[in-house]
Amino acid sequence: MIDLQDKNTPPTIEEIGAYVRNPVFMQFCSEIKNTYKCNEKIEYSLCSMEKGWNVKFKKAGKSLCTIYPREGYFTILIVIGKKVKPLVEEILPECTVEMQNIYNQTKEGNGQRWLMINLEDKESLYDDILRFIQIRRNS
Repeated sequence: MIDLQDKNTPPTIEEIGAYVRNPVFMQFCSEIKNTYKCNEKIEYSLCSMEKGWNVKFKKAGKSLCTIYPREGYFTILIVIGKKVKPLVEEILPECTVEMQNIYNQTKEGNGQRWLMINLEDKESLYDDILRFIQIRRNS
């Protein structure tokens, strides 16, 4: 078993997938990689809120999302900045109530909302997350 706090031993994406023990993790990573033709970057964060290994997806220097592995699920960080805010708010009424609540309960700072979304299955939030990432990529 990997230790996500051991900054001297970077895990592979497969080891992180085994740690999460949820098939949606690898499906989500594959979907991002295939859709945006990018590879994951596994980084160690010293951030006090989320210390440990995480998975970042970037395309053309732009962050698409960051994934924080958990046991049984994972958390996806999507930053909604000034540029994409109007586009996200335009589709928000079409999103699930759960996503609307996450968005509305996330405080805005410096014109940004840092959405932390827990994902356990491929139900409703999965599609909402992919739509938000698409908006970030296209803006």
